[in-house]
This record gives sequence, structure tokens and C-alpha cells, in this order.
Amino acid sequence: MAGGDDLVRVAVDRELCIGGGICEMLEPEVFELDDDIVISSVISDGLLPRDRADVVVDRCPGRAISIVEGVS
Repeated sequence: MAGGDDLVRVAVDRELCIGGGICEMLEPEVFELDDDIVISSVISDGLLPRDRADVVVDRCPGRAISIVEGVS
């Protein structure tokens, strides 16, 4: 099911981020935890296969990561 056609964009709500760092641990090419303010951000184009994005969204303890719908 995971393939190039299944790419989605992820985003971080900085107001909800609690700095757990799980996103960076799971997808270090997409997320980075700022050491000073302990908030995560997207550091690339934010594209992941849907199945991997679903895992990151589900594992975020602050529920700060979402899939941006309607982005081509």
C-alpha cells in the first residue's frame, strides 16, 4: 500500500507540541526538535508515505502532528 502515490504532507502545531521527540526519532529526515525551545518542526518538504505519516501522527503524545489534506 505504501508507494509514491500515497505521499501526504505532515505539519506540526507548535502550540500543541510538548517536545517528546518521538517524531524526530521515527522520521529524522522530516522532523527536528529544537534544543532551545523544545518544540518540533518540519525540516523538509514534510512528505511521507501515508502509512508512515499515520504512525507519526498516532505516536505523538501532544497530538501536535497532523496530515495536511488537499495538498498535491
